[in-house]
Amino acid sequence: MKALRFHGQHDLRLEDIPVPQCGSGQVKLKPAWVGICGSDLHEYVGGPNICPTNPHPITGESVPLVFGHEFSGVVEEVGEGVTRVKAGDRIVVQPIIYDGTCAACKESWINCCYSGGFIGLSGWGGGLSEHVVAPEKSVYKIPDNVSLEIGALVEPLSVGWHAVKISPYKPGDSVLILGGGPIGLAVIQALKAKSPKQIIVSEVSPRRKEYAKQFGADVILDPTKDDIVSECKRLCNGVGPDVAFDAAGVQSALTQAIHSLRAHGTLVNIAVWEKSAQITPNDLLFKEKRYMGIATYVEGDFQEVIDAISQGKMHPQEMITKKIKLDDVVEEGFKTLLKDKDNQVKILVDMASN
Repeated sequence: MKALRFHGQHDLRLEDIPVPQCGSGQVKLKPAWVGICGSDLHEYVGGPNICPTNPHPITGESVPLVFGHEFSGVVEEVGEGVTRVKAGDRIVVQPIIYDGTCAACKESWINCCYSGGFIGLSGWGGGLSEHVVAPEKSVYKIPDNVSLEIGALVEPLSVGWHAVKISPYKPGDSVLILGGGPIGLAVIQALKAKSPKQIIVSEVSPRRKEYAKQFGADVILDPTKDDIVSECKRLCNGVGPDVAFDAAGVQSALTQAIHSLRAHGTLVNIAVWEKSAQITPNDLLFKEKRYMGIATYVEGDFQEVIDAISQGKMHPQEMITKKIKLDDVVEEGFKTLLKDKDNQVKILVDMASN
């Protein structure tokens, strides 16, 4: 079968590899739509970082590895003991790989598994191939009113959903979001389903400002022109936002967000940082502000996002800015995101077109 495999920096190859076999407790599917994620892009430009160069402790695999962890598809075959899905079902794949036995997993924090990884980054195949085999626990059915295209957005939307869910946010809060890229937009949509008082977005790119407004931001600030701290306080009754979400990973934005928060406010970091960041502890200490990290999602988040989309609480269609074929994924996908990222939110690969 055809599969796009990562061999190293700037080295993605469309290759013929064996078709995976479906075993007990497993589901074999044919990918339909696959999103290109920022994590994929980071690996392509500067990896391998997430992709293991030595055998992964769970999958036993190492580079070269099939890419694609944001994907939907159709079930082709189920293994012995599988009861949740059947051949022909339309599904999305929750790609976290976890051992289920470590201290984090025993607390249901599968996203923090000490041996964790991802389908499409750490082994067990990936969405950018003609067939994938995944554990039954990793697949979620999508209802008839949710398309396979939208299904491929469930993974990035779940990151935003989880961030809001485990933060101290409560309905009626004012929120600051740093960055209007895919994850920032996912946070906006998760918040809009949970009744915020006000959503403020800090973003430089003109196109991403438009997307943020389109998805429900109330106020768009430009950190190159606006004083983020004073504007946030002005917009929030002189005290500042209750919660801020960092989807940018930029030092200046981090500092501005901490100074913008009200007393007892919380800054939630979602961004994967490429460089070390600096925080002055006293900026947190004297107003009892908090800084917390979130990592992807846990069991239940995928289903909640699927339900929110199906019930009309989230409308992510406009996140899809380009659709391409697998044969064109390097030039029209990865290189487009590098050269024209400000005009792109989510590029989807149409696996049926190959």
